[in-house]
Amino acid sequence: MVTFDVLRSVVFFYIKTPLRVKEAGLEELIPTTWWPTHFDKEGKDEKDPRHESADERLRRRAYERGCQRLKKRIEVVEELQVQILRLMLNNKDKGTGEASRYIFLNKFRKFLQENASNRGNPTVLCPPEYMVCFMHRLITAVRGYWDEGKRMRPGAVSSEDAYVPPQLFYNGKVDYFDLQRLGGLLSHLKKTLKDDLAAKANIIIDPAEIQAASMDDLDEDDESGAAQRPPGAAAMGGALARPSWLSSPTLGRANRFLSTAAVSLMTPRRPLAPPEKVKVRTLPVEQRTEEDIEGSHGNDGLLLGRPLEEPEQPITEKSLLEILDGIVMMYNLSVHQQLGKMVVVSDDVHEYAVALKDTEEKIARCPGRRADILEELKKSQKVFAEKLNHLSRRLAWINATIYSKEKMLDIYWLLRVCICTIEHADDTGSLFAFTPEFYLNVAMNSYSALKNYFSPSNSMEELQGYEDTLTQLAAILAKHFADPRIVGTDIKDSLMQALASYVCYPHSLRAVERISEEQRVAMMRNLLAPYEQRPWAQTNWILVRLWRGCGFGYRYTRLPHLLKTKPEDANLPSLQKPCPSLLLQRHMAELLNQDKEMAASFLNSVLNQLNWAFSEFIGMIQEIQQAAERPERNFVDTRQLKVCATCFDLSVSLLRVLEMTVTLVPEIFLDWSRPSAELLLRRLAQLLNQVLNRVTAERNLFDRVVNLRLPGLESVDHYPILVAVTGILVRVLVDSERQG
Repeated sequence: MVTFDVLRSVVFFYIKTPLRVKEAGLEELIPTTWWPTHFDKEGKDEKDPRHESADERLRRRAYERGCQRLKKRIEVVEELQVQILRLMLNNKDKGTGEASRYIFLNKFRKFLQENASNRGNPTVLCPPEYMVCFMHRLITAVRGYWDEGKRMRPGAVSSEDAYVPPQLFYNGKVDYFDLQRLGGLLSHLKKTLKDDLAAKANIIIDPAEIQAASMDDLDEDDESGAAQRPPGAAAMGGALARPSWLSSPTLGRANRFLSTAAVSLMTPRRPLAPPEKVKVRTLPVEQRTEEDIEGSHGNDGLLLGRPLEEPEQPITEKSLLEILDGIVMMYNLSVHQQLGKMVVVSDDVHEYAVALKDTEEKIARCPGRRADILEELKKSQKVFAEKLNHLSRRLAWINATIYSKEKMLDIYWLLRVCICTIEHADDTGSLFAFTPEFYLNVAMNSYSALKNYFSPSNSMEELQGYEDTLTQLAAILAKHFADPRIVGTDIKDSLMQALASYVCYPHSLRAVERISEEQRVAMMRNLLAPYEQRPWAQTNWILVRLWRGCGFGYRYTRLPHLLKTKPEDANLPSLQKPCPSLLLQRHMAELLNQDKEMAASFLNSVLNQLNWAFSEFIGMIQEIQQAAERPERNFVDTRQLKVCATCFDLSVSLLRVLEMTVTLVPEIFLDWSRPSAELLLRRLAQLLNQVLNRVTAERNLFDRVVNLRLPGLESVDHYPILVAVTGILVRVLVDSERQG
């Protein structure tokens, strides 16, 4: 191959989405257009074919045939692009120089570095729409070479079971630039885990080299961004506790470039002799040769430092492992963002289809004497129909190039690669901390893309091994959301949010129930840790979702007083139908019964947070009421309204967790043999009295603010908070009678 300019190559693999349908010839390929015409009460497309008329069925089938014609034409171009990429990945054309694959690999890594290091400068980045097409072609080419190698190599695995071995993350052979690791800064990990590296991976790090690398990083930081870094940042020590300023997500991101430690000197430890310090070549990316990557006699190449848990024989050619690692990184850099962005075309089709349906119904109802209104309605009908003709053809193109079944299988394969990689890295124990954060991010985001972005005709549930994959991902979320080896604030928040979303949907909740009992109990134990020690709102919300559907007056999906209004997004996790987990509730009851100390600390923390949240809420509605009653025209800050509504929602959620606890384990409050029972019951009674005093009196502060019906305070109402309090009181009274 000639220049191997990766950015130009990426442009070559891009299949451009047409902005003008006529220029792309889509009117000839797809002469008949179609869009949904039947919707349910929530505005979602009605999938029942019985509601479809004969004409609609004919139109839909003609449209689908047109889409297939388009898809076949695009596939011809894609196949040519894959064949060209296979030439670039050929490792048998060495001749007098380097084989094409190794030239490509070094240029590819440089390309990734430029895109990872310049994320704040869009002018030098590869456009995400190019990256999507390039990633799909690269996956096809890599899987082809991977499976060819499987047929020729004993011990190799098929691409279906592909993963990136954990030694790539800590042996320094692959450059991860300034990307964050799960355990924090690379230089910090090398200091704190040097003994583990020696014991588990036969890698020895020269202490002088660690110090030099750390000082180089700090010098670089001083030169390039001293003004951005708070005082004391240079005092980053070897302890796992992070300084308070680094806990801020913004400052944390700004300081992640500290992790660009130069690769330290490493030597493989020989089994029957004292370790001899032999310098491993750490060449710049562009200068690496085939031997540096694939290795040779006595040199493991990219797989230096194999832990005992990993197989002795490489699972595939080592160069393919690095390309696979790069594919995962590409998805994290911009592919996921682009997949989410292109969904807007499908959303536009839906919105225009709803508007057209509404307009046609108005035309049917319009009285004959109002010709002026009828004319305007017909104009609107024509505009909507023309727009839908254009959008439906554009959607056909996007479904063929981005959301097809084949592209979905690529994303699913990437999800499985990440899951398998995380599982193998987890098996290394403390060395798991070296894993780049983006592997967990891609695992969570690729699952989200499969669930939310791909067409209903390409359902994730039909994918091979879907339930097992869902269970594996559930095990990862359940284990790592409270994993002490993970220190990054952002990634910990992402894991918690992913688990919170996971328990909202029946399929994924059942996957959580399918993980081993040991993992389920450990997850519930982590959820029941005292709230003061961590961000607690998401934790509390997870417990609430496990209970929703079992509490007193708690079987609703949306609040009764909001049923007449249409939700902005019915697909939000919080707007899913209740699906409680009796199994996880049982684990919670057993844990609180067995560990009296944990039960007391957990409930005290819930009561503390309830006291805080409700007090904040009352203070805020006092300010809102005062502003609303002033004679001069005043506008209440929308942010204040949002925070006020959040405090109310938190208060209701905390009351529901108390109801859940009282129902499952009444002994905590009513068994006087427990030293904390009387104190907890007294605190509970005080808080419930406080809530009832503030909420039940007619024409009091709460009542007046509710009647104002301010935008942003829609969720604030008597019903949600009073039924939660009632549920607690009923359970306490019923169980106290049973206990005499």
